[in-house]
Amino acid sequence: MHTPRPNLTAARWRKSSYSSAQGNECVEVADGIPGLVPVRDSKTPHSPALLLPAASWSAFVHSVKH
Repeated sequence: MHTPRPNLTAARWRKSSYSSAQGNECVEVADGIPGLVPVRDSKTPHSPALLLPAASWSAFVHSVKH
């Protein structure tokens, strides 16, 4: 079964604290989408975002921190 993509036009995006100061390596994530974490490249904000399961995103962030 195909799940429709959430509408991200009103999403509040935030840059990763690990993004470079020059602004050329910026990952952004949006909060507030139940069960999903949208991820995008800030250089191409109109391109489709990756939609990751929230549990997978949490595991990724935990691994990066440790």
